[in-house]
Amino acid sequence: MISENALVIYKNKPAVVKERLDGKYTITLSDGSHIKVRDKDIELLHPGPAKDFFPVKNDCGSSAVREVWELLCDDKENAAPVSLKELSGFIFNEYTPCSAYSTFCLLKENIYFTGDIGAILPRGKNEAALEESKRSEKQKETDDRAQFLEQMKASLKKDSYISDSLRSKWSGFIQDVQALAYGKSSKSRTMRDLNLSETPEDAHSLLLKTGFWTPMVNPHPARFGYTLNNLYSPPESAQELPSPNSDLDRCDLCRLDAFAIDSSWSNDPDDAVSIENLGGGKTLLYVHVADPASSIFFNSPGEKEARDRGVTLYLPEGALRMLSEDALRRFALGLSEKSPALTFKMTINKDGEVTETDVFPSVIKARRITYEEADKLIESGEGETLRALFDLSRKIFNRRAGNGAVNIDLPDIHITIDSGNVNIAPVPEYQSNFLVKECMIAAGEGAGNWAASRGLAFPYISQEVELQGKVPPGLAGSIQLRRCMRPRILSVKPGRHQGLGLDTYTQVTSPLRRYTDLLAHIQIRAFLRGEKPVSADDVSARLGFSEAASSAAVHAERASVNHWKMVYLAGRKDSIWEAAAIENKGARWAVLIPSLALETQAVLQRNVSPNENVRLVLKSVNIPKGEALFSHGG
Repeated sequence: MISENALVIYKNKPAVVKERLDGKYTITLSDGSHIKVRDKDIELLHPGPAKDFFPVKNDCGSSAVREVWELLCDDKENAAPVSLKELSGFIFNEYTPCSAYSTFCLLKENIYFTGDIGAILPRGKNEAALEESKRSEKQKETDDRAQFLEQMKASLKKDSYISDSLRSKWSGFIQDVQALAYGKSSKSRTMRDLNLSETPEDAHSLLLKTGFWTPMVNPHPARFGYTLNNLYSPPESAQELPSPNSDLDRCDLCRLDAFAIDSSWSNDPDDAVSIENLGGGKTLLYVHVADPASSIFFNSPGEKEARDRGVTLYLPEGALRMLSEDALRRFALGLSEKSPALTFKMTINKDGEVTETDVFPSVIKARRITYEEADKLIESGEGETLRALFDLSRKIFNRRAGNGAVNIDLPDIHITIDSGNVNIAPVPEYQSNFLVKECMIAAGEGAGNWAASRGLAFPYISQEVELQGKVPPGLAGSIQLRRCMRPRILSVKPGRHQGLGLDTYTQVTSPLRRYTDLLAHIQIRAFLRGEKPVSADDVSARLGFSEAASSAAVHAERASVNHWKMVYLAGRKDSIWEAAAIENKGARWAVLIPSLALETQAVLQRNVSPNENVRLVLKSVNIPKGEALFSHGG
């Protein structure tokens, strides 16, 4: 039985026994509180008296502890366990409440001794040395982290970078901040220790301010699931390749002039156009499309990987392709003298309406040219085929416009990263761009009608438009119209696409970079081979998967483009920019800077009207938040 005023341990904390009543002890804790406990809940350290005494750990010096440990360790094989009382006598030359508690603390530190109060043994020399090393390293890490935090605070206060050597030394301490900035974690111990908000934007800001990151680090793809390792690498899975005899059923269309028209920086051409005049106001429009579905089948590794990626993600610093480079080499048009294709052959009447559509595999001779080259041919009169295609595209557009199509005309830019420099160039309005767009829309309408007439479950696209009041002309009108466009709807059943002015529409012209196009091709190929097409349920499920992936890619691309705009502007404080006033927002105006394709807000110091030109002065840029502040320049 433990006597009154004895020193005991309760839950690893010291306590003094006050009384024993009805089989329970009343003990006083170090905070002065009293509780009742059972005999098994406490351990005796010293019989007392320890009245009103709460021992402070006695520092006897590490040398005395090591001497006793070495003495006991040398005779470990023959030594019997010692009690806490005996060990206190060895180390402190006394057994008092204070020395007893200090000995208990040494036992709990578990460096040199192990066991419990009644039976204590010295740890082996190797074991103790390893534990000493671990604790020394941990203490060093604690000291280094304290120094790291102090340096980080000083860096933020002085608005200066941390030196290269220290950034290298403390790279491990900053990893949680980087994970937060990349969106890989929602928490950061370092941000908390610095009393900063645990948000990706604030983490990004900290990394920039202290020099751990430069503005050239783009964290936005990672925030949407794209890691730096796969951002610039093509898919690794093997793609099914066509067998030697797979092209025997292709229709030879090498007699036709086929133009694959794209931007000068594009390297994955997947469509080309041809034309034939039938007379009597009828024209044959051929849209030749890359044919990866000739060897990529439903549920194959290539199809599944394309589904998971949804689209090819294009960024100024690189691309994450939906299909492998091998598939691109085999199926992109115009990379060799002859190209396999899936051709959509449409009869267009004098009103620009698609009246008939035929779909078949083909082989073509595609001539790759840029929009600029195509425009020169059209304007010079040398490109007779291109001029005929352009005239036809106008008929197709006029027919759609008559059916209520919405035409949105906003500036576009191209961003490149070159040796650490960000370059932004406006994309000119090419006639051939208009030509290609209308031909691709016609192919989408023709393919949709072709699939619907055969009862195929297909990735049809519909869209509603909710016009709100009178639409102003110019840029202000285009932005208002864009707000009126409801999100598109993907379904296995056709529906009206009000935005395009079409009763049925799908997309089939980019199977190398859009999964829904590839899925449409897989359905077409199955029908042409006389096989059972993919069921409506399976198509619906695939559309759901791909849409989620496509949405992530769209957000990653938009955020990345805005990031590089901010990086571009960061070194141009006080620069002057021509903008167009868009809409009055009360104290501020929504404005558009065409040369940057940048929409923002600014306080304008005079009365202006929508579409009126205004001059803006760049005042500040916040790269992590993706914000640029402009003021009215008069």
